[in-house]
Amino acid sequence: MTKTRRNFLSTCALGALGAAFPLDVDGQTPVGSAIQQTPGAPPAFGTSEPVGPEVTAATFVQAEKLVQIEMSTGDIAQATGNWREAMAPLYERRTGPRKIALEAGLAPATVWNPMLPGMVPGGSGRGESYIRSADARMPLPVDDADIAYASVAQLSRWIQARQITSERLTQIYLDRLQRFDPQLKCVITLTRDHALQQARQADAEIAAGRYRGPLHGIPWGAKDLLDTAGIPTTYGAEPYRDRIPKKNSAVVERLNAAGAVLVAKLSLGALALNDIWFGGQTMNPWLLEEGASGSSAGPGASTAAGLVGFAIGSETGGSIVSPSMRCGVTGLRPTYGRVARTGAMTLCWSLDKLGPMARYVEDTILVLSAISGPDPGDVASVPSTLSFDANAKVAGLRVGYFPTWMKEEPATDVDRAALDIVKRLGMEPVEVSIPDWPYDSLNLILFAEGAAAFEELTLAHKEAELKAQVPDAWPNTFRQSRFLSAVDFVQADRMRRKVAAEMERVFSQVDLLLVPSLRDEILVITNNTGHPSLTLRAGFVEISEARSDWAPDPQHPLPKFSPPRRVPHGVTLIGKLFNEGTLCQVGVVLERAFAVASERPPGF
Repeated sequence: MTKTRRNFLSTCALGALGAAFPLDVDGQTPVGSAIQQTPGAPPAFGTSEPVGPEVTAATFVQAEKLVQIEMSTGDIAQATGNWREAMAPLYERRTGPRKIALEAGLAPATVWNPMLPGMVPGGSGRGESYIRSADARMPLPVDDADIAYASVAQLSRWIQARQITSERLTQIYLDRLQRFDPQLKCVITLTRDHALQQARQADAEIAAGRYRGPLHGIPWGAKDLLDTAGIPTTYGAEPYRDRIPKKNSAVVERLNAAGAVLVAKLSLGALALNDIWFGGQTMNPWLLEEGASGSSAGPGASTAAGLVGFAIGSETGGSIVSPSMRCGVTGLRPTYGRVARTGAMTLCWSLDKLGPMARYVEDTILVLSAISGPDPGDVASVPSTLSFDANAKVAGLRVGYFPTWMKEEPATDVDRAALDIVKRLGMEPVEVSIPDWPYDSLNLILFAEGAAAFEELTLAHKEAELKAQVPDAWPNTFRQSRFLSAVDFVQADRMRRKVAAEMERVFSQVDLLLVPSLRDEILVITNNTGHPSLTLRAGFVEISEARSDWAPDPQHPLPKFSPPRRVPHGVTLIGKLFNEGTLCQVGVVLERAFAVASERPPGF
């Protein structure tokens, strides 16, 4: 007989009545009884076979503390009474007997769409266009370091004009990666043979007149969560250090098509958190006593130190913004859905984004133009247009800012000076505000999705292999997240839509926002709403203590400095959905006004 909730209910009834009604001669049906499953009767909740461990009232009393609710004594008694029949069977997908494997590439059925009903994408109506800055006709420097630190825009001019070969440029970066990685710990896999092969192919094509575009022959580094066929992709985590994918990720395929040259798989904090991986901690080239921040630690450090032309990072909650700030580079976090994530490690399906990190603003949008677009392997990726003009005028644009945030930490004099420069350039600063809501409640989505993405790792206790095991590292967070309320997950998702509507109200008043880069509220809000951001160096500050992504640990105090150390500091622009063009047009003008992008970290 098929096991159904209705059949189980009938079976229970037969067992209970057996003592009261004698059975007929075949021993099957109580005499005088006709208990059967009534045709057409629907199934009922709470009638599955009991499974799982016994629970008591004390179990629920303790569980109340985890989800911060209170139930009456009667409520608890009722919940205890049928938990094993009503709720425990819902875990069968995981606990068995009919277990179901969920493939790594399998996305949830629900897809976050940052575009609310009636919204029009920023920059829409202008079509696809890309106007580069004029060729400055700079002569090729004699010093290899000067070549290495040049912008992608300039490197592309030299390669196109055949003033330098891709092979020579690639060798410059390979040599620098090998020379400086012992200090920075930013490289997981140096792809020397692969890179030289790609570089020679690029040179042959260019010599034959088949120039593919501005990225042709340009060396780059990939955060080691992008799959590369035949090349290890480790996620920076011990359990995956021998993982070798068979296919390229969508972004790698697009950069291959553009003729770019992959020189290294770059470090990331294990499973995309902070800056510690199985090879150690990636360090900040500007201050070797502190980490590079993460999780795009390798892309940040290597780009700042002139070890790659550009890099690809990823962000879920700040992993492009934070290392761009710490290492003094430019990070462009695209609108959620613009860049397909097929073949990239999943941390959070509804939050993950892939974007370029470079030394100059124009370089980031140049790379974005090459990697944008949907892919069937990413259900959240969508078609979009990109319009950018490096010579565009920005006067008259409305730049929103939060007055209170500009007066409080983490804002600095550099942030406040940037706002003054905005006004000096003819843009209009506009005061904006948002409600005082508990935005960190949205992190429930991040933690729940992350724990789901690495469920198998956690339940097999392989998370214990990760180097970082402090309370705020993934192993503990993934385990704790098993006890987050599913109801609260849905409510957080509803709050997310409410926050998105609030941001749409803000952007009805302005063209973009200028914010302190590491203001917690804006990092949480915009990563959840999917708005694009551009972080760029705006000046320098002095610090008396090293910075860390990890929660303070009195047992391991951070290094202190006397006199204070000078380090770069950036500001962040937030743009309208799918309007990275305007974001970078303003960024180009601000970068020129700040006049600090070309300064290099000492010793590199």
